[in-house]
Amino acid sequence: MAGGRRKKQHFGRIHSFSCGRASFNGEHSLIGGPGFSRIVFCNDPECFEAGQLKYGGNYVRTTKYTLATYFPKALFEQFRRVANIYFLICAILSFTALSPYTAFSTVFPLVVVVGVTMGKEAVEDWRRKRQDIEMNNRKVKFHRGDGVFDYTKWMDLKVGDVVKVEKDEFFPADLILLSSSYDDAICYVETTNLDGETNLKLKQALDVTAKLLDDSSFENFRAIIKCEDPNANLYSFVGNLLLGDQFPLTPQQLLLRDSKLRNTDYVYGVVIFTGHDTKVIQNSTAPPSKRSKIEKRMDKLVYLLFFALVVLSFIGSIFFGITTSEDLENGAMKRWYLRPDDTTIYYDPKRAPVAAIFHFLTALMLYGYLIPISLYVSIEIVKVLQSVFINRDLNMYYVEGDKPARARTSNLNEELGQVDTILSDKTGTLTCNSMEFIKCTIAGTAYGHGITEVERALARGKEAPLVQEVVEDVEEIDETKPSIKGYNFIDERITNGNWVKEPRADVIQKFLTLLAVCHTAIPEADDETGKISYEAESPDEAAFVIAARELGFEFYERTQTSISMNELDPMSGRKVARIYKLMNIIEFSSSRKRMSVIVRNEEGKLLLLSKGADSVMFERLAQDGREFEVQTRLHINEYADAGLRTLVLAYRELSEEEYSEFNEEFSRAKNLVSADREEMIEEVAEMIEKDLILLGATAVEDKLQNGVPECIDKLAQAGIKLWVLTGDKMETAINIGFACSLLRQGMKQIIINSETSAIRALEKAGDKSAVDVAAKANVIQQISEGKALLSVASEDSEALALIIDGKSLIYALEDDVKDMFLELAIGCASVICCRSSPKQKALVTRLVKVKTGSTTLAIGDGANDVGMLQEADIGVGISGVEGMQAVMSSDIAIAQFRFLERLLLVHGHWCYRRISSMICYFFYKNIAFGFTLFFFEAYASFSGQTAYNDWYMSFYNVFFTSLPVIAQGVFDQDIAARFCLKFPLLYQEGVQNMLFSWTRILGWAFNGVLSSTLIFFFCARAMEHQAFRKGGEVVGMEIFGTLMYTCLIWVVNCQMALSINYFTLIQHIVIWGGIALWYIFLLVYGAMDPDISTTAYQVFIEACAPALSFWLVTLFVTVATLLPYFSYAAIQMRFFPMYHQMIQWMKNDGHSEDPEYCQMVRQRSLRSTTVGYTARFSRSKLELPLPEQI
Repeated sequence: MAGGRRKKQHFGRIHSFSCGRASFNGEHSLIGGPGFSRIVFCNDPECFEAGQLKYGGNYVRTTKYTLATYFPKALFEQFRRVANIYFLICAILSFTALSPYTAFSTVFPLVVVVGVTMGKEAVEDWRRKRQDIEMNNRKVKFHRGDGVFDYTKWMDLKVGDVVKVEKDEFFPADLILLSSSYDDAICYVETTNLDGETNLKLKQALDVTAKLLDDSSFENFRAIIKCEDPNANLYSFVGNLLLGDQFPLTPQQLLLRDSKLRNTDYVYGVVIFTGHDTKVIQNSTAPPSKRSKIEKRMDKLVYLLFFALVVLSFIGSIFFGITTSEDLENGAMKRWYLRPDDTTIYYDPKRAPVAAIFHFLTALMLYGYLIPISLYVSIEIVKVLQSVFINRDLNMYYVEGDKPARARTSNLNEELGQVDTILSDKTGTLTCNSMEFIKCTIAGTAYGHGITEVERALARGKEAPLVQEVVEDVEEIDETKPSIKGYNFIDERITNGNWVKEPRADVIQKFLTLLAVCHTAIPEADDETGKISYEAESPDEAAFVIAARELGFEFYERTQTSISMNELDPMSGRKVARIYKLMNIIEFSSSRKRMSVIVRNEEGKLLLLSKGADSVMFERLAQDGREFEVQTRLHINEYADAGLRTLVLAYRELSEEEYSEFNEEFSRAKNLVSADREEMIEEVAEMIEKDLILLGATAVEDKLQNGVPECIDKLAQAGIKLWVLTGDKMETAINIGFACSLLRQGMKQIIINSETSAIRALEKAGDKSAVDVAAKANVIQQISEGKALLSVASEDSEALALIIDGKSLIYALEDDVKDMFLELAIGCASVICCRSSPKQKALVTRLVKVKTGSTTLAIGDGANDVGMLQEADIGVGISGVEGMQAVMSSDIAIAQFRFLERLLLVHGHWCYRRISSMICYFFYKNIAFGFTLFFFEAYASFSGQTAYNDWYMSFYNVFFTSLPVIAQGVFDQDIAARFCLKFPLLYQEGVQNMLFSWTRILGWAFNGVLSSTLIFFFCARAMEHQAFRKGGEVVGMEIFGTLMYTCLIWVVNCQMALSINYFTLIQHIVIWGGIALWYIFLLVYGAMDPDISTTAYQVFIEACAPALSFWLVTLFVTVATLLPYFSYAAIQMRFFPMYHQMIQWMKNDGHSEDPEYCQMVRQRSLRSTTVGYTARFSRSKLELPLPEQI
């Protein structure tokens, strides 16, 4: 409450900050210059000077259109498509005498198609608009004046406004922190929306503003901030606060829009960047536009049809010009009934070349029906509906997290059926990113009997009876003890306080104390149960604190300067409360690979407690602190083999003089405001983090997600390659590879790394250029050796695995090496890239995508995977525990890696098949329609006369034949889902593009030409000289056109019925309903006034329906036209079946449950795979010794 007493500390600060003035140097000298010119008048946004600066407001718009720009921009988007430009030109020309049909019948289909697509754009943009409205109208307290804070909308905030943000609220703009509910003006911020990280960040205001304790304090507050201009860098900020004196501002005072205030009652802040100037909006670049390979090939097909259209028009105009020029010979008229001596320029024999040119333009419009005007909009409708099915698939719904699958874009549905290579993150993607404390080594003794997933997999693979018994025993113990998240430690020697009986109980006590004190976790007590939970920066750290609690050292409170815990006293055997005074925290960083705390215990001793990676900790041990080094190293290697993540724990006592000297240097380094601040801090830390005494090491397990080995095995059987790109060290990555069966015992490993003695010597000498040259030469040599191994292995049919570290990957991705590296990688069965940076992940993905030309799918769960997801053809985000950054950058989101199996093998296969068949059929029906026009033109001397009524032509693609093809694209199934999973090789039909190859496309095009030929010539021969009515009259053009159109409607719809594999009620309705709709249209349209219906007036009632020949010819032509396709399909199915047809046969013959028959068909499915547990077990059986050899 404003004006009330300030909140007491519950959590306090967990990092050490300077209390005095920070020093100025480096970038702060740039303020006022280019790029650093922003001036903010704090608490006085309405002043004259502020008005002159004209900064933007806080209104944020993410919509693509506005009311004013919608029509011009949306129309521009539609007419970027070549097909739509063509139809627009035809629509304009339809108002001239060149048009073969009326203007309205030409314009109407174009308006419908463009209108539907623009409507879809409008609906999607309206959804974005609603999100904008919700965000812009959120409320926040701002200083109205006189020390009074009132609520206002986010969009009404101005630069310079002082706002009060309360707990669990989002920051409405980029703010400079002035003060908070904590005594030392700190606050905790969650940045999940920005970088995907769920750990809390600590911020602290300057001391000069920390005294602004309540609302009334701001009545007379005035200050000026000079800082950098708006930019997209989330992790840097340079500015000065002028409040009597100058004070430097750093990222430590910056609160970013869309971050959330956590564990802090309220903060006060001043707005410095608003709206589109905020860093989060500056970072919101549009995701890369992705198009599927089928869509790109479809564009080529449209161009091919354009070419065919031009050729037909050209041929027609040549013949028309020749025929027209011959109409007058020596004054005599050949076709006197056309009166060539008295005609317009369009048919003038004396100007035949001009007439031919005009005819060419007419023909371009006439044959326009070769181009499927509704193809694009139909595909968009189909893809949206396919996405709905993916989103609602209960088999991809994660019950525990209440997370369904979500197709965030529908553009790439069919691409899911063509994936050749999967590039996967490890932590949080293959594994749970939920760490469990499972083992440890203390004073050279290994503790913990837990069995890891890696050990289970190895036990199953080797079929080792002894290990199997241990696994079963541990699993029995597992069932009896209650489950504790983050803790899976089993060892009665040190649980339940038994550690006091161990020979080195003193070391165990120090080890557990270090676990409970050396961290940055925040304790939170449940109000009802009183149970302590922890909010930590990483799952590893939470696991350590929980383990310490379960083993008798419970950390329960953190204040500004102390850590309190209840620990087991080995003398009395009871829990006693102890307080450790927190002196300094030396933070963890990726370069340091360790963290330390300096505390003073109740006896007054200064202790440095440190934990970190073995690669940096062992070299910092004192000579007398290495008592357990040999055993500890041995245990660490065993833990790495078991797929565990390890940290080494060490400590030492500090003298008062040594600490005083360190603290002075450390405070000075922390107070620096310059680019080399972190480097200075690391240098000071190096001074104190030495001469450590080894206590032991921890081992935590990042468990594999459920179903990962089975999913990888199924994907391998489907012929999909899997690359793992991880930031973990090589040993851990290799062992996770064993756990998920990417690697197996006996598989040769090509390991490329830069850790050679020669390179280490050069690094110690400090010659960076020599290191680069030597490292690159070393990588090239190792790749060459790997390629030699590959050629030998290919002759022996052996599988190889490639493992490469991040340093080597730097050189492997250089322009002159990457082709060699890719050639080696493609030849290997498994590829694991360790210690990979986010940029390297993206570069590897780009290399595979560009150089192989195959479809790539990247899958990850963290902010560090975003580049990889955006670079791949398809990006799949795991909606796990690392925030939503990967999901927001993905094309499809799933909750678990195992759902990838169904997403690809079922939905991917179905979508690929449906879209491929749909496009082929679209071109088939349009070619069949267009060529009947061409043949009729040949009969009519290429005069430009249409065979059909204008509205027959307009409604062909819009009503009579469009719904069946949409239904096929949404509902058709060649194989049921369980058979797609049972026979994974079926997926290769998509990878090899068998259903949308040029052979298949041209086959459908030939079928369209053949159908149009049979329809036209059968109808023409049947009706040309035949009396059609009782009075003996032969057919006229209107009857002939209606008959031919009727046959066409029957043929293309029955062709669809023959092509469909899986009939539903909807498909029956749209196929037979499309035919029925044609007859209803004839009745209704023919009954209209002749001025409207023109050639269709009463044509069905008076002419066609009463004539028996009309019905007989329709039946005969339909059967005769479909017979070639039916014959081809029957022969192909009987003698040359595709794989999906074999499975259909098995199902239709009732053998789907026959194990022997299924095994016979599956043998063709189970290709010779080299990864997955199927490959592992089959290989193990081959390598088993004979009975007499055992």
